[in-house]
Amino acid sequence: MTRCLVLIVLSLAAAAPAGAQNRLPPPNPRPTPDFFFSPPEGSVAVRGSWLFARAASDWYDFVTDQLTVDSKDFNAPGFGMDVGVAVARRLEAQFGLDFNRSQVSSEYRRFVDNNRLPITQLTALRELNLSGNIKIALTERGRDVSRFAWVPRTVVPYVGAGGGVLWFDLKQTGDFVDFVDLSVFTDVFRSRGWTPSAQVFGGADVRVFRHLYVTADGRYLWAAGDLGSEWIDFDRIDLAGFRVSAGLNVVF
Repeated sequence: MTRCLVLIVLSLAAAAPAGAQNRLPPPNPRPTPDFFFSPPEGSVAVRGSWLFARAASDWYDFVTDQLTVDSKDFNAPGFGMDVGVAVARRLEAQFGLDFNRSQVSSEYRRFVDNNRLPITQLTALRELNLSGNIKIALTERGRDVSRFAWVPRTVVPYVGAGGGVLWFDLKQTGDFVDFVDLSVFTDVFRSRGWTPSAQVFGGADVRVFRHLYVTADGRYLWAAGDLGSEWIDFDRIDLAGFRVSAGLNVVF
């Protein structure tokens, strides 16, 4: 009996270290290397933006004088996307897209209808700019540490420029005053079409993860569109403005 008790105690003592070994934490996984095997060959960026419209043509002068509209009412939110391909260490060729839309309700400042009620309108302006751009990094985007390792920089400032085409759609609906006989009529005025555009921009990419950057920039765009026969005796509508944007940029 005593011999059996001794054997049981020895067996339990031998099993305890084995159980402790089984409870040891697993080894730490190998950390992800913080380098690339070569510089990125392309990128895709998605941006949110805000457009500050220049609003410098006579159409804006007319509507801000006659209607309860201010030029800042044509400032508008929007979004954009850039797809880039590296063509040199600091140079990237891009295709860009930017869209924004403004909408404002208004009434005549100095006229009311026969019932002394406001004469109201709704004005909406949509813009879609398609562009080809050159983006130039102002510093090296990273450095080679060996034949097979490239370490990216955390912050890369850049500038760029490009050109393309802009589509615009200006629509004004509601009641209007005929200045010949001062009668009030209901109508829809609309002009839309394509026009050339050009832009310059500058900003920075800030690395937050292995292939992910936060990007922020400012862009100034020049464009003007023909109003056509919908509005008589007006010059081309000014579509220029300054756009501030921020978003995410993925390199690959």
